[in-house]
Amino acid sequence: MKGMTLAAIAEACNGIYHGEEIYKDTEVTAITTDSRQVQPQGMFIAIKGARSDGHDFIKSCYDNGVLCCITEKELPGEDNPYIQVESSLQALKDIAALYRTNLDIKVVGITGSVGKTSTKETIASVLSQKYKVLKTQGNFNNEIGLPLTVFRLTQQDEVAVLEMGISDFGEMTRLTAIAKPDICVITNIGQCHLENLKSRDGILKAKTEIFTSMNRQGTVILNGDDDKLITVKEVYGKAPVFFGVDNRQGIYADNIESLGLGGISCRIHNIDTSDGVREISVNIPVAGQHMVYNAMAAAAVGAKLGLTSEQIKNGIESLQTIAGRNHIIKENGFLIIDDCYNANPVSMKASIDVIGTAKGRKVCILGDMFELGAEEEKLHYEVGEYLAKSGADVLLTAGKLSKALAQGAVDYASQHDDAYPCRIQTFDTRDDLIAALPDILEKGDNILVKASHGMEFQAVIEAIASLNA
Repeated sequence: MKGMTLAAIAEACNGIYHGEEIYKDTEVTAITTDSRQVQPQGMFIAIKGARSDGHDFIKSCYDNGVLCCITEKELPGEDNPYIQVESSLQALKDIAALYRTNLDIKVVGITGSVGKTSTKETIASVLSQKYKVLKTQGNFNNEIGLPLTVFRLTQQDEVAVLEMGISDFGEMTRLTAIAKPDICVITNIGQCHLENLKSRDGILKAKTEIFTSMNRQGTVILNGDDDKLITVKEVYGKAPVFFGVDNRQGIYADNIESLGLGGISCRIHNIDTSDGVREISVNIPVAGQHMVYNAMAAAAVGAKLGLTSEQIKNGIESLQTIAGRNHIIKENGFLIIDDCYNANPVSMKASIDVIGTAKGRKVCILGDMFELGAEEEKLHYEVGEYLAKSGADVLLTAGKLSKALAQGAVDYASQHDDAYPCRIQTFDTRDDLIAALPDILEKGDNILVKASHGMEFQAVIEAIASLNA
């Protein structure tokens, strides 16, 4: 790892080096917090977690060939090099910031209330048409995951596309100090983490902390249709690049046409591509109006990093979905939309729109949305009202909060003529719902499965896929 000598690491994390002087100028080969993933001549950072203490695995890491460990404890009698720190978690972040600085690489930082992962995937797909790209995997977007993502970078990588997620003030400031993005993308300001951030204005303040340690000659790319983001007039003396459908002061899209669950097409305008072509027509292979926004953001990033119009088009059209994120599964006669990784009111409504494009019976299996603060029941109720107009044939909910969602659908249907006839059934728990599925689902059903991650609705996906196997 470039520049990652034990001496440099100790200085970066304000640690005390223990060991022979001869090793201080040796570069480590890899850095991890997982003792099962240590590599010869690598480094292990011992972090005390809720379930286990990394310090308990230091000896086994040395047995497996690591060069050095980061520890909060003194290790009497240890002959191998180690660096003693006050906080291993803080050291993890400090060391990642050092490594990011050592690399000659462009970094795209992505945040927002909704759509961070799908936007990250779209941007990475576009940039991969020209560059060697490393992107965030899974949920490695927080104060532990982001440093571990940075440690995966090599000197062969040319661009990093990093997802950055937060739940409180100050977190983004710490994340951006690690990532030091050259391009910042914010997807929207929605209704996530209201327990801590209180309001959408609070969310705007917390998300825009991403600008704190960005490259001051870099570029900010924002959703111009978002009423909060449009208030950002300049960052370090430069106007943001806006994208939108309604707002056409920057990059915009029109000729939007649903292709059902096969995707959505549009024409994107005002792209400053390297070949001078400012408009492209694309068929986005993932359904949903929100994917148009992802495509515009990716086009903006691609243009900023010198891609041609053909490269941008090919990148968007070769996009592939990942499990838990609007991922379509065809199994045992069912078409399942696996969107169960996480949920909030905006993303829930967007997924309801997606299932609404399906041909055939539409089943929505929805669970609780967490971290919505004092108005959590009201926000669930409003999603239910929205669903009542969507064309869904069946609504199944699991969880205490989702009862309000179901009630919203029931009340709307009883009071409005535009409601669509929908069978509605609630369950106290996810397992109760799973037990009832064989008597409710029919071959040929289109099924949306969505809830907050803590509901563990992946078990619902697995149960549906195994029906009548």
